Amino acid sequence: MAVKIEKWVASQKKHKLSDKHVQMARELGLNPDKLGKIDNHKQETWKAPLPQFIEEIYFKRFKRKEPLSVKPLKEIIADDKAKVEKKKKEKEQKRKQVMQPGGNETSNPE
Repeated sequence: MAVKIEKWVASQKKHKLSDKHVQMARELGLNPDKLGKIDNHKQETWKAPLPQFIEEIYFKRFKRKEPLSVKPLKEIIADDKAKVEKKKKEKEQKRKQVMQPGGNETSNPE
């Protein structure tokens, strides 16, 4: 998951997108690597600018102008790190509980 978020962070900087537009693009299932093909309105004048294009297709699909709640990418990355740390702590606690009652679990008393 972190690799995908990092790609979105890079695309956000490269194409100068707001957090709202990045979230809309993610909900639409757009590929961050392919945004350069869409964001080509200077060479191909018939194309709309990327943020405007994302808003148009988002409205067509979801029938609303913007997401209900916008979550910045930095916050998503921080939440993912916190979730991983929580799982590590839980796993470590389980290991300690298993090792306490029986002592060393690897040796066989027979």
